[in-house]
Amino acid sequence: QVQLVESGGGLVQAGGSLRLSCAASGAIFSIYRMGWYRQAPGKQRELVATIYSGGSTNYADSVKGRFTISRDNAKNTVYLQMNSLKPEDTAVYYCKIVIMTTGYWGQGTQVTVSS
Repeated sequence: QVQLVESGGGLVQAGGSLRLSCAASGAIFSIYRMGWYRQAPGKQRELVATIYSGGSTNYADSVKGRFTISRDNAKNTVYLQMNSLKPEDTAVYYCKIVIMTTGYWGQGTQVTVSS
């Protein structure tokens, strides 16, 4: 059993910053990749950023240059530093980890950016 606990969401003004954290616990072996997704009201869940076990990263075009994903392997934790936030970044943010070929999701954390 794998548990993911997210934290760091909240309300921020446009141009502000937030840092999301997602800590994994339980039957964790080799985590292949960790990532953040988001889902805005009425929209499909979309990939925001991914970081692989070797450290390589991928970002959605909409967040490149503003968001940074990182991980602490010793703590089995993934972070998402979000800077220069825009109202269109408002969504529920979910972390996801992939162990071998199985994906596990966090419960989601709300990020609201006011204009």
